[in-house]
Amino acid sequence: MKKILTLAALAATTVLSGTMPAVAEYPEGPVQFIVPWPPGDFEDILTRMIAADFSEKTGQSASVVNRPGGGDGPFPGALEVLEGPTDGSMVGSFVIGVPVVGPQIDIGIEEDSFTPVGIFLTYPFVLAASGDAGYSNMSELAAHAKDNDVVLGHFGAGLTPTLASFAAAEKMGFSFADDAAFDMLDCNTLSSGDADVINTTLALVEPCLKDINILANIGSEPIAKLDGVQTLSAQSGINDLELWNGLFVKKGTPQEVIDVLSEVASATMAGEEAQQLMAETGARVYWQGMEESAARIVTDRAKSDELNAIISK
Repeated sequence: MKKILTLAALAATTVLSGTMPAVAEYPEGPVQFIVPWPPGDFEDILTRMIAADFSEKTGQSASVVNRPGGGDGPFPGALEVLEGPTDGSMVGSFVIGVPVVGPQIDIGIEEDSFTPVGIFLTYPFVLAASGDAGYSNMSELAAHAKDNDVVLGHFGAGLTPTLASFAAAEKMGFSFADDAAFDMLDCNTLSSGDADVINTTLALVEPCLKDINILANIGSEPIAKLDGVQTLSAQSGINDLELWNGLFVKKGTPQEVIDVLSEVASATMAGEEAQQLMAETGARVYWQGMEESAARIVTDRAKSDELNAIISK
């Protein structure tokens, strides 16, 4: 695929030749959006909306490729984007853990490996247990865990909701007897007994919401549809680090590419379908541009450091 000319190169060519050269427009070919999770959750649904709008507005095919990483969370998918080109033909749809946790775990991801196109989703992340677990909030869980083994299920040990769960436990004077990473955490995980408490999104446990206990939600504010459920930060005293998802490209991708992706994705998030998803599920759907997203990542790295400091005590 031809490289997009930068404005500087374009100006230099114009001065030398006295004419304005033809500029290849992005995209010149198919674009893949890499989602490092199985299909069906919020990031997958919203990224598919973006891909459909991108294809319609640019006339080029756009597909969503799911690359679940199992116990390694989103990082195998992120590394695939990192190893790809910088022409915008491969775009990552990443959770906060990729730019915030990735640089801390020595897998080849640096703080500047990716450029944020924009953040578009804050998950309604929750800690959930079966309805007969004997605890319905974090204080009751803490009391139970002092005399009983409690196994935590999560999407990856390095992800921010998992860090928040461990930090909250430390703050409240208990620990999980064991923990395990899953590609999927839903009603079946609880009913099968694979984990006692799961760290997952509200959408994945919505079908059995009446039969389970939501102990807390992980975020800066309560979820309106979860009446009486307090945030994890309010119950434990840890900071309110949220799990979000955004679009990222490999460092060195031209600004023109970022601008096209941003224009399409921001319109998608403001559209009726995405806003309806927010109204129905408790997820927060919006568009936060490149510069604001970059600043948010810096802030969240500091919050992540604070959680790690609590855990390491």
